[in-house]
Amino acid sequence: MASVLIVDDEQSMREFLRILLEKEGFKTDTAGDGEEALAILQEGTFDLLISDIKMPGMGGLALLEKTREMGNKMPVILITAFASPEDAVLAMKHGAYDYITKPFKVDEIKAIINSAIASNSATENQADTDTESCPGIIGNSPEMVKIYDIIKRIAPTHANVLIHGESGTGKELVAQAIHQQSKVAANTFVPITCSAIPENLIESELFGHEKGSFTGAISNKAGLFEIADNGSAFLDEIGELSPIIQTKLLRILQEREFKRVGGTNTIKVNVRIISATNKDLEEEVMEGRFREDLFYRLAVVPIRVPPLRERKGDVPLLVDHFLKKYSAIFGKDIRELSSYALKVLMDYDFPGNVRELENIIERGVALENSNIILPESLSLSMHRQGRLHQDQQQLTTTLPTEPEEEDIYNLGLEEVMTRIEKKLISQALKKASNSKMRAADLLKISFRSLRYKVQKYNISG
Repeated sequence: MASVLIVDDEQSMREFLRILLEKEGFKTDTAGDGEEALAILQEGTFDLLISDIKMPGMGGLALLEKTREMGNKMPVILITAFASPEDAVLAMKHGAYDYITKPFKVDEIKAIINSAIASNSATENQADTDTESCPGIIGNSPEMVKIYDIIKRIAPTHANVLIHGESGTGKELVAQAIHQQSKVAANTFVPITCSAIPENLIESELFGHEKGSFTGAISNKAGLFEIADNGSAFLDEIGELSPIIQTKLLRILQEREFKRVGGTNTIKVNVRIISATNKDLEEEVMEGRFREDLFYRLAVVPIRVPPLRERKGDVPLLVDHFLKKYSAIFGKDIRELSSYALKVLMDYDFPGNVRELENIIERGVALENSNIILPESLSLSMHRQGRLHQDQQQLTTTLPTEPEEEDIYNLGLEEVMTRIEKKLISQALKKASNSKMRAADLLKISFRSLRYKVQKYNISG
């Protein structure tokens, strides 16, 4: 049974939350201010802290900071009747799980509480060494905790892994972490970006070549798979491989052997293949651009790396990491962003993901002359800010009108809902320029669900 500490100077709110939580099966304790809450926390442990922000004496933000100084990592939900952007930014910066305003809906706070408890359980089950063994990967959001857990479980195996996610999400860092936690960590990790090599040279890069096999082949050359023998080969942007190379790669996966370009000797290798793509390879398979048998060989274990907009809670951690990195590189002592600068970042969709955030902070540190980064030093791509959010708002304004009662009775509820769903999907596809991936994001459903519904309703792209 999870335990929750409720802190509010209003007795009615404390009692309301206590009754609500105990009905949900939680153990509760209450405090009327921050000082009382700290005394209770020193005597026992809790799975969640819910605190008002504005209280006499020690407020919620100060209480949050004190709990972190004590080394307490439990999730903290802050509530207030006086919402302000500055408080929201400070709350996130100090590691609050969520920030909600009064009056709130009962279902809303119940969902947030259950989510916070679940994320805390996942974090507690994740050993501290897991994040330490994933160098360069920053984040403690539930989405990242799941990835750490998958890496821990599959790294010691020899299973091939397919990492998919948007550009800039850190797919190569995940691949490196898998190799570093594997049984062959002491052996070679060889990365190659498939799209960066001309098509006429990719075969030689992957499989090597014999002297004289083509113009410019002045000596024998070992390819990627020979170099990575008994180690790991990382194939980034694997969706760019031509059908011929896909066929040759399939043979390596099936037979663990190949021949160099122009060679006659069969070379046997024992190599784990970790691949990555920013494409939806299942859709590529359906469109006939990627071999189905190769896809299933590569995707024995699929890992999805979420875009930064889906794990905004990690932004303050990433900002702190990059500030330290580039302050050291540029010989500056910049320790933080102004509260408004951080709010600007929290409101940004980061189409370039973590890579874009790193570039933003690098520029900010380079441009700033004080010890705190101001908004004017961020140099955001303003024309791209909030693009997905704006599209969702525009989509909302074009929702089908509420059906007439007469229509429901004449057509039936199922038929009316079908027509509304078809219209919404068509609008989303139009808004997304017929990109099913983007339309699924707009509608907040999975790509597979959207694809099924498009086929079901015979919606033309």
